[in-house]
Amino acid sequence: MTDPTAVSGGLPGGPMGGTVIYLVLMVVIFYFLLIRPQKKREKQTRMMLNDMRPGDEVITIGGVMGNIVNIKEDRVVIETGANRTKLTFEKSAIKTVLTVHEDEDEYEIEEEE
Repeated sequence: MTDPTAVSGGLPGGPMGGTVIYLVLMVVIFYFLLIRPQKKREKQTRMMLNDMRPGDEVITIGGVMGNIVNIKEDRVVIETGANRTKLTFEKSAIKTVLTVHEDEDEYEIEEEE
């Protein structure tokens, strides 16, 4: 009969022990490189959308630029162009808020830490 430690290479737990360690290591690396930064971006976007106020200048995901006239629960009315055309968008269609409020600096400092 053969020695069991000779077959497994001397690793406790058999040949699967090293494989499990590599899989766990890959999951941890995947979390820190992909999942965590994505959640951080989602949190920043959520905070930006919740902090919008009438009068803020915004850009939509379609490239429409204008000023917020009215904010409802999940909709935003934007005034754009020389004719002051009013367009209604979903809040999730807002890509960037160009207006910076003084109280937003606190959020940026907290997230950098």
